[in-house]
Amino acid sequence: MLRRLLWAAVFICALPLAALAQADKVDYDAWSALTKDVETAIDADPHDVDQLEALRARISDFRNTFQTAQDANSERIETLQAQISALGDRPAEGETEPEAIATRRDDLNKQLQEAEVPRVKADEAYRQADGLIAEIDRIIRREQAERLFSLGPTPLNPAIWVETGTALANYAKAMVQEIRDVFADSTRLNSAREDVLPAILFIIVGVLFLTRAPDWIEALVTQIWHRIKRGPGVWSLIISLGKVILPVLGVAMIVSGLQVLQLTGPRGAALLSDMLLYVGVVMFAGWLSGLLFPSGDFRAIASIPEEKRKKARRGGILLGLCLAVDFLINDVSNREEFSIGVTAVLMFPVLLVTSFALLHLVNTLRRSLIRKHDETESSAPGIALIAFRIMGLAAILAPLIAAVGYRNAAEGLLYPMVGSLALYGIYAVLLQFIRDLYAMVSSQPENTDDALLPVLLGYVLALALLPVLALIWGARVSDLTEVWARFRAGYTVGDTNISPTDFISFAVVFVIGYGLTRLLQRALKTSILPKTRLDLGGRNAMVSGMGYVGIFIAAMAAVGAAGIDLSNLAIVAGALSVGIGFGLQNIVSNFVSGIILLIERPISEGDWIEVGGEMGYVRSISVRSTRIETFDRTDVIVPNSDLVSGKVTNWTRGNTIGRVIVPVGVAYGTNTHKVEEILMEIAKEHPMVLLQPPPFIYFKGFGDSSMDFEIRAIIRDVNWVLNVSSDFNHAIAKRFAEEKIEIPFPQRDLWMRGAPSAPTPQTSQDTTHQPAAGLPDVSDNGADE
Repeated sequence: MLRRLLWAAVFICALPLAALAQADKVDYDAWSALTKDVETAIDADPHDVDQLEALRARISDFRNTFQTAQDANSERIETLQAQISALGDRPAEGETEPEAIATRRDDLNKQLQEAEVPRVKADEAYRQADGLIAEIDRIIRREQAERLFSLGPTPLNPAIWVETGTALANYAKAMVQEIRDVFADSTRLNSAREDVLPAILFIIVGVLFLTRAPDWIEALVTQIWHRIKRGPGVWSLIISLGKVILPVLGVAMIVSGLQVLQLTGPRGAALLSDMLLYVGVVMFAGWLSGLLFPSGDFRAIASIPEEKRKKARRGGILLGLCLAVDFLINDVSNREEFSIGVTAVLMFPVLLVTSFALLHLVNTLRRSLIRKHDETESSAPGIALIAFRIMGLAAILAPLIAAVGYRNAAEGLLYPMVGSLALYGIYAVLLQFIRDLYAMVSSQPENTDDALLPVLLGYVLALALLPVLALIWGARVSDLTEVWARFRAGYTVGDTNISPTDFISFAVVFVIGYGLTRLLQRALKTSILPKTRLDLGGRNAMVSGMGYVGIFIAAMAAVGAAGIDLSNLAIVAGALSVGIGFGLQNIVSNFVSGIILLIERPISEGDWIEVGGEMGYVRSISVRSTRIETFDRTDVIVPNSDLVSGKVTNWTRGNTIGRVIVPVGVAYGTNTHKVEEILMEIAKEHPMVLLQPPPFIYFKGFGDSSMDFEIRAIIRDVNWVLNVSSDFNHAIAKRFAEEKIEIPFPQRDLWMRGAPSAPTPQTSQDTTHQPAAGLPDVSDNGADE
């Protein structure tokens, strides 16, 4: 086991050395020969597009090699640069430096120049390859544009119809002659007779797969849809792929059987070899149309009325059939070398049928979207409606353009529209599959439309299908690889080159640093700080401060790992900081205030504070604001600057001891010393009241209708002040009732003038108030009621 580990370590350590050795072994002679071939192909007239594509692929391989070789001797170069920097700057003109240092400097500079030779050479070759690729791409695009907009013969010319009929007749005669030759060849027939039974068996099974397999799969999908309760959409979609796979497999078996029997000539063999593609396109169109516009009670992915699904399904299958026929005519025309006019006449009916099917299908989808919008009163899917209108317009224009003679332009407009519509259907099917899969594995299958993960996966799927859309609209694979190569090469900001590798390094280092910070915070909060004498506020402050410091260090480490030189961005950052300082001064003020709160800790989590007229408990202190939970169980978000610059009352700072004040009034004539004695007993008997310092009974003074006293006591926990006040009031009411001490209340005497025999009002007090003559009077014995 130890020996294996040692060999693994040696292998891992040797990988960088092997990469550098490979980088040093760039075959520049082969590169020089390739550049000469490329220059010859570029100067040729006319250009051979296939040859240029092949040369471009070879240049791209060399360019990748040169890009790798640019990192050769990078560690050695950095070491030499550091050594030269350690020697200091060269002396100014007229000054001298010690001979040993000057000799050493010259030696290091010579070594540096030699070490930079492979890098400089690879960089020069990389730029040459980049330029040649760009030149080849321009030539190919120009050739494609000229071919697309080239004017050919119109398919409406009757003279070409005769030529087309002759070409088809000759092709049919050639096919018949090939079959006659096969049956006339006794040697071939004798050889095929030996394998006739396996070949016939293959053909029979293939015909069954081709004709009956779709019905078998449909029946199986129906059973799954109605009987499986968990994830029927997932299993139905997977099983339904058999509608494409089994018929294509059947065609492959038929083709294999016919090839074994050797009953076809060269033309028939070529036609049979392409039959898999033609049947696959038709079956795939039927499968996709069946999922989007199903029959019966199956769920329709495309929201169109049930009575129109059958026509839409037929339209989708017809589009697939038209594409298969288009492929067939193109292949036959290329093999038989039909003229441009014959190919245009053969293509024109197919193009007409394709335009009709596309127009009918997009109109059905467009009307269904509009009807759904009207019924649900939701926002109309504007992008989809615009896309359907564009497709309908293309379906109308394509036959007109082809009739004029621009067949390539018509096909370049119409068939990419069909491919885009099919791609949109594939996206809808895969998106529904993602939702069904999420519903199957999640605990809440009914909330899949509102779940975050399916939405994110939908966006990822859309991005993944963008290259396919580009290929449908004529982009070459080399164009996509070129975009990827540019992306890998990165972009230059100042003197720093930023590549996807740098972004990945930045993300990985930052995530690791962030994770370590969180682990350290958790360890401090749960294991280390609880064993110290710090209070809860101090522990929370240390945990929060450690989080900010850790994130800052992780960000700096990520920037360093990505190789981003921040000094190049210092001027830009300095200019932006002025504007940001004015625009975000409140946020910066709150941020600084948050740091002050964490350091000075005038308030801590769990404190009972009062600020700005709001009273409650501090629940969390963040960088920008502090959250206070009031006694009504509502959250109040207070900016940290208010807590630093404003007036704050902290009822529980340092400890929870506080004072309770309970006022009480007694009637005039009551023995005040007895009242003081009773109130003192009530205060001392309460378990929350501290006896040191002892409670104090304050005879406040003489009120309008009572003598006023206050119980002032220090309680153990001020958070219980309301409970203690309530207990005091209950005890006062009980003791005063037992001691016959009256608690007065405000009274009013009403004097009425104008009543000849008004009785004298009876009150609980002696009242000698005399009202003014002729006016009613209300006198208030005490406070307003």
